Amino acid sequence: MQRISILMAVIILAACKTETKREPIVVNYTPTKKVDTVDTYFGTEVPDPYRWLEDDMSDETAAWVKEQNTTTFGYFDKIPFRADLKNRLEKLWNYEKLGSPFKEGDYTYFYKNDGLQNQYVVYRKKGEAEAEVFLDPNTFSEDGTTSLAGLSFTRDGSLATYMISEGGSDWRKAIVLNTETMEQVEDTLVDIKFSGISWKGNDGFYYSSYDKPDGSELSAKTDQHKLYYHKLGTPQSEDKVVFGGKPEEKHRYVGGYLSEDQQYLFITASVSTSGNKLFLKDLSEDSNPLVTVLDHTDSDTYVIENEGSKLWLVTNMDAPNKKIVVTDAANPGPENWEDFIPETENVLTTGTGGGYFFAEYMVDAISKVLQYDYNGNLVREVKLPGVGSAGGFGGKKEDKEFYFSFTNYNTPGSSYKYNVETGEYEQYWKPDIDFNPEDYESTQVFYESKDGTKVPMIITHKKGVELNGKNPTILYGYGGFNISLTPSFSIVNAVWMEQGGVYAVPNLRGGGEYGKKWHIAGTKMQKQNVFDDFIAAAEFLIEKGYTSKEYLAIRGGSNGGLLVGATMTQRPDLMQVALPAVGVLDMLRYHTFTAGAGWAYDYGTSEESEEMFKYIKGYSPVHNVKPGVEYPATLITTGDHDDRVVPAHSFKFAAELQEKQSGENPTLIRIETNAGHGAGTPVSKTIEQYADIFGFTFFNMGYDELPNQAVLKEFKD
Repeated sequence: MQRISILMAVIILAACKTETKREPIVVNYTPTKKVDTVDTYFGTEVPDPYRWLEDDMSDETAAWVKEQNTTTFGYFDKIPFRADLKNRLEKLWNYEKLGSPFKEGDYTYFYKNDGLQNQYVVYRKKGEAEAEVFLDPNTFSEDGTTSLAGLSFTRDGSLATYMISEGGSDWRKAIVLNTETMEQVEDTLVDIKFSGISWKGNDGFYYSSYDKPDGSELSAKTDQHKLYYHKLGTPQSEDKVVFGGKPEEKHRYVGGYLSEDQQYLFITASVSTSGNKLFLKDLSEDSNPLVTVLDHTDSDTYVIENEGSKLWLVTNMDAPNKKIVVTDAANPGPENWEDFIPETENVLTTGTGGGYFFAEYMVDAISKVLQYDYNGNLVREVKLPGVGSAGGFGGKKEDKEFYFSFTNYNTPGSSYKYNVETGEYEQYWKPDIDFNPEDYESTQVFYESKDGTKVPMIITHKKGVELNGKNPTILYGYGGFNISLTPSFSIVNAVWMEQGGVYAVPNLRGGGEYGKKWHIAGTKMQKQNVFDDFIAAAEFLIEKGYTSKEYLAIRGGSNGGLLVGATMTQRPDLMQVALPAVGVLDMLRYHTFTAGAGWAYDYGTSEESEEMFKYIKGYSPVHNVKPGVEYPATLITTGDHDDRVVPAHSFKFAAELQEKQSGENPTLIRIETNAGHGAGTPVSKTIEQYADIFGFTFFNMGYDELPNQAVLKEFKD
């Protein structure tokens, strides 16, 4: 479809309440070239006419990206209130943000952003001295697109390794500093991916990476992860492979970390994003063998603490909601595990610090924290500041106080100093932000999905909102990879709610809110449950009068982008606007790019079996765009350096929609240049992105001006 006219009846809320017509916006799509590529799966031929867009190194793809952005930004330029949104986002974003302090050696470190800095700055102070800048990522590149992607210290704090990401890529560089002199110690390490840094004394550290792939490093397949040891002062080419690399034993994700006392190295090895093998090595003697704790990937299990040879592990083996077990390093296999904190009906995450264990439970996605001693005795329940999400309960064993954070959908995150012995805490830092949480409310509801499953959802909006079906609403979801969506404050969502918007977040199956069973219920041949849960959430919001089809937008990123793509192709009648971000949209080929094969635990693959192929093809967004269907106004967003979910997913989906869309709704794709999957995105780019996203959303809901002009007038005055 080369040319579309957008002509909508605009309903102006509040002051006007009269129906007006506006001049049509004409969108010119450059036809996307087709090729005759056809793949055959179990005897079924599947055309892939936009296969050429997978080549992110070609001039032809680059030209297509440029043309699409020209069309998209030309459309944005015609949205009358886009600049107002950008200005409001900048004003609300412009407050000091402070991370919780942490101690390394003689210094206390913390992250801080003055307001609109593209990247957080790392500060440090010694005793009562004035804080000084330790690392300023805003100086790493002129445009702010090189970000700090990790920081790890030696136990005495004298050395630190920091990692950087360039253009949002998952590939990292690592730089070692003398923390006293601030001098770089040796050459920069390169080509590190999906890795932490774990120092062994002051001699060197462990890290993980893949061999550099043939072809494009942004999209070529990487599926043989290895753990390396880098000895300080030696070339990276001499780094020793500690684990991985055997052709007959492929692991896509390998990690290594040391116990706090540096006695043990623990190694995890996975073939997918769920489940891991576990090994340990006693580092007291170089000749000590690598000991197998678990030789299969049927559980998620890792060591969280030790006292000498006594080990504490978190596991979901035979405990879908997780538990803590204790064993001995001499005989660490599961046959020797003893329950320390047994499984409960709620999902467990845990931390240690100050000589205690902190068990954080999700109770319908809301935090509850219990403190235990090393004998497994309950010390106390930590009474949190409110109903929401708490984090950061943990620190070093000798710490007598540490800092935790608390937030929810209408409360900006604050930090608290916690005394581990008394259980008392005091507010350490509270943001000074131009937003009053008292004006807003969050309500948790439970609605019924297609198969009768009860699904929780938190709905946040201004107090006193009228349930008349005319509230602009964003329904946000994820539903996968055992990831839990718990309440947290977002500046961009605050701006949405200021304008009278409703923000709704259901805890879909596929997530981790109710443990492993909830996760499994949204994977592979049960993936449709996730989409059904999301559709039922939309229907609930409409039925209860929060919104209507004309005022509903659905949004999600990555696996959530798949959620949006599948929902809008299955139920295009349900929403006015669809906002898939960095989505996994070509489900037949996702596993052929970068580390995508590791997602098969959740998705299965098209090559696995004929049954799985047919099931995946039945919901794959790229393969379910039908001619003659009126799809919602769609804004696809991605980054040209996304090497996790490669942008070809979004490119193909946009091309399919632009060709087949039968209605007058626009189909646009916004491709951020020199940007990746999202982490480390500069503040300036994020503000521009959301001004465009919210501008597009309001405009396609029929607004010629923003619903709440009073907010705009107030900040302009």
